[in-house]
Amino acid sequence: MYLKLLSILNYKNIEQSESQFSPKLNCFLGDNGAGKTNLLDAVYYLSFCKSFFNAIDFQSIRHGADFFILQGKYSRNENDEIISCGYKAGQQKQFKRNQKIYKRLSDHIGLFPLVMVSPSDSALIQGGSDERRRYIDSVISQYDPVYLDSLIRYNKALLQRNNLLKRFAETGKFDTETLSIYDEQLIIQGNIIFNKRIEFVNQLIPVFQDFYSTISGGKEQVILEYVSTLHVDDFRTQLEESIDKDRITQFTNVGIHKDDLNLLLGAHPIKKIGSQGQNKTYLVALKLAQFEFLKQASGIKPILLLDDIFDKLDSNRVGKIIQLVAEDRFGQIFITDTDREHLQKLITDMNIDHAVFTISDGQISN
Repeated sequence: MYLKLLSILNYKNIEQSESQFSPKLNCFLGDNGAGKTNLLDAVYYLSFCKSFFNAIDFQSIRHGADFFILQGKYSRNENDEIISCGYKAGQQKQFKRNQKIYKRLSDHIGLFPLVMVSPSDSALIQGGSDERRRYIDSVISQYDPVYLDSLIRYNKALLQRNNLLKRFAETGKFDTETLSIYDEQLIIQGNIIFNKRIEFVNQLIPVFQDFYSTISGGKEQVILEYVSTLHVDDFRTQLEESIDKDRITQFTNVGIHKDDLNLLLGAHPIKKIGSQGQNKTYLVALKLAQFEFLKQASGIKPILLLDDIFDKLDSNRVGKIIQLVAEDRFGQIFITDTDREHLQKLITDMNIDHAVFTISDGQISN
């Protein structure tokens, strides 16, 4: 699978563009703020029905406009497919596959798998547990519709249960029977999510460790640990024991929405001891492992977006990454860079079919 053609209208700082891409390597050269990342974000949007950076669609509309349109022509399973999205301020966005509007956006997730490596990935290390849960959820949801459905149902029940706890506090009335309805939904969906997260992390670990070892030259040992209170006790018991605390705080204190992923370098959190280069290597290895996992699960090579990937890495680690992504196991790749000489060297080293684009003030040329 690969993206053949991308049309953009009023997306972030890109007023209008239409670009044809190489099925293998596509390089985007430009100064900081020129629009390189915005183009990659448009590609991301067509796979995930949302921006990688902005949760609110209105924030992705170009300044001075009141709508944006994205359209991609893909080659998938030897057939051409057209994916398009239109959003106008104040209205519901329309997402189409071959001119047919999706009834549920979740039906689109996973059909055009994609992995993005971005400087903002540092939030996986430096940020809170919600960042790492979001990472796990985004990967599993791309290949497992049951997981995505359970996640949607769980979050809906969690919101309703929290609202009910607030209502109890406001009225001074407590209704165990009504609360138990949401407890049952949380337990059913939470256990599905918990078991699928265990399976995913266990399968991801050896692939991640192999990529990290290759990039670092085998100098360091890395470990991933899935953390959940469901490892310790069953969900129903935890909800029962937490009810007094829930009534005081007016929200649900236990469940898979509290899970975390420990990122360790040796026996210590990489957040505390990792250098900038080690942190970047960790994140790149994690995303490449995600790529490999999705490829095996879906049978399709995901599109790989590499945004400013080589910053903070020494030449040896950059060389290892180039060798990896040039291999046949990877499919279509998009790379951004600010240094033309550096970019040209990458292209020469990779020795594969490629296209080079220059971006300036949202204008794209090749």
